[in-house]
Amino acid sequence: MKTLTPLLLLLALFVSGCGGDTNEMAMDQGGVEEEHPDELIGSGNPSNDDIRLTDFPASTEFPDASIDNWTFDAGTFDYEVSNYEFGVQTPDAEEIMCANSAKGQHVHLIVDNEPYIAKYEPTFEHVLSNGQHYILSFLSRSYHESIKTPAAHRAVLANVMNGGFNEPTDITEPMLFYSRPKGTYVGERETEQVMLDFYPVNAELGEDYQVKANINGREFMIDEWKPYFIEGLPLGENTVTLTLMAGDSIVDAPLNPVRRTFTLEALPAEQGDSK
Repeated sequence: MKTLTPLLLLLALFVSGCGGDTNEMAMDQGGVEEEHPDELIGSGNPSNDDIRLTDFPASTEFPDASIDNWTFDAGTFDYEVSNYEFGVQTPDAEEIMCANSAKGQHVHLIVDNEPYIAKYEPTFEHVLSNGQHYILSFLSRSYHESIKTPAAHRAVLANVMNGGFNEPTDITEPMLFYSRPKGTYVGERETEQVMLDFYPVNAELGEDYQVKANINGREFMIDEWKPYFIEGLPLGENTVTLTLMAGDSIVDAPLNPVRRTFTLEALPAEQGDSK
């Protein structure tokens, strides 16, 4: 297997991105080795044999980050957090180069497993319709990778009435929430590697639970909770379906499976590129 010198490895990590949502700001408001020793081998649609999942680089850890209190009242969310700061760049953002947000660190708020909204301040207004909702919120690095610790998230089943929670209860059943990819990715640097990130609740991946990722018809079985690179995607619209599994059986869980589409586009200067 080919190896990279430390200098070449650093350069490779710097110049290779994992994809970015070029419409992220608007949506928030409403050289790699040829061999892939750490890739997951997919099955299914043979026309998508180039699609693969590879390991995401190790990123800044936040072992003590915590959402200490989380309220929704009069149409306003309010977060009290510890060992985490909104609106700053995660220290390794320049090295990761993974759809990094210029606005910095933030929370992802997911309602009924719809596409998340990212919020960069601990207090913000957001409209929720009256009725029962499954709601997940987790602290995120500036490049949208979730912080995967129990204290860094809140998952509740809440009856919403007139802009407030009515007796929210912790979600106790297994669930799977989708986070990334999302939106539109533009240019070779953003489309060669796209981050796949998701959030299981009450479902430890391994022997008991797995995630089946169907990417344009090619299936991957994931038994470790971590982000991945999706590589080999074609330009245009792509589709990811995530299903929480227990062996060969689909888990009888709310909002399972979940399906998303996202788009990869070439820069105008690349349209005539023959590579």
